[in-house]
Amino acid sequence: MIDVVPIKFKDACEFVKRHHRHHKPPVGHICSLAVAAGDDIVGVAIIGRPVSRHIDNGLVAEVTRCCTDGTKNACSMLYASAWRAVRALGYKKLITYVLNTENGTSLKAAGWKCLGECGGGSWNVKSRPRIDKHPTQMKIKWEQVEDSQRGQL
Repeated sequence: MIDVVPIKFKDACEFVKRHHRHHKPPVGHICSLAVAAGDDIVGVAIIGRPVSRHIDNGLVAEVTRCCTDGTKNACSMLYASAWRAVRALGYKKLITYVLNTENGTSLKAAGWKCLGECGGGSWNVKSRPRIDKHPTQMKIKWEQVEDSQRGQL
């Protein structure tokens, strides 16, 4: 049996460093959640401001990392708990992105809506050269929105 438990940002980042397949920990967060089997943390979700400044209106949050050790149902429990947590903080929408090679089963199980393919590509541009340290393939965008806000945010 697994349960949702609080976790400090620093500890959530350590879990991401050890277990995430293709991302480093984010630099900040609004809140972080964990799921535990007894005393062992088996997954974390880190929720932050949207990475895209175009949708950062103060009412939208983003699951920037969801990472587990493979424990059954941990991912869907984290996604569902993340939505409850940000709603309690006053947010009206929660988004996340997964690689287009991931099937989104955990998001579907948690009641999220798939918005389809978007994003991808390199952030390296002439005006701001960067070295990509993340997958540059297309992503799939998912969301949770309060029913009263659907289509407005």
